[in-house]
Formats: sequence, structure tokens, C-alpha cells
Amino acid sequence: MRKWMVFAAALAFTPLAQGQEGDPEAGKGKSTVCASCHGQDGISTAPIYPNLAGQKEQYLVTSIKAYKNQQREGGQSAVMYPMVSGLSEQDILDLAAYYASLPPGGAE
Repeated sequence: MRKWMVFAAALAFTPLAQGQEGDPEAGKGKSTVCASCHGQDGISTAPIYPNLAGQKEQYLVTSIKAYKNQQREGGQSAVMYPMVSGLSEQDILDLAAYYASLPPGGAE
């Protein structure tokens, strides 16, 4: 029973559960800066950058917020901090929705 209560509480605090949804079309328009490293179709331009296409939406939201709050370290975090610092909550949701909507292998 306790596990269900913890799960329900966690679900209540997720952005998607609170009625906030990302708009993939809006996210596409906001992704131009991201594309320089992560590619136009979410497939990275260099091996040091992760592919974003097809990633789970909530994972992307959590990751972007962690970079914005400087809670994620290592890798390219020093590059990501300033890239995401000006994003609003809606920007993050839109970007996550856009990249989640792309096919994992890139444009077909």
C-alpha cells in the first residue's frame, strides 16, 4: 500500500499529470539552437552528443530541468547549463514533446 501512495504522490507532481503538456510543433520551432549539436532530426552531429530523437518525453523534461538547475554534472554539462538557463517550463515541455515525437533512428 505504501508503494502505491509514493507512486501516486510522485505522479501528482509530474508536469504531464498536472495538465501541462508540451506542443511538438512549438518545440520544433524552439529546437534550432539544440540542432547545432543534437542534429536537425534529433540525431547528434558528433559522438559526444546524445541523440534526442525518440527519447521518452518525461526523461527529457527531467534531464533538461536538471541541467537548468545545474544538478547534472559531467559530460557536456558545462555546455548545457547556459543553453537551457533561459528556458521556461513551457519551453522545456515543448522541446521534450518534439524530440519524443521523432523516430529514434532519425528522419526516414
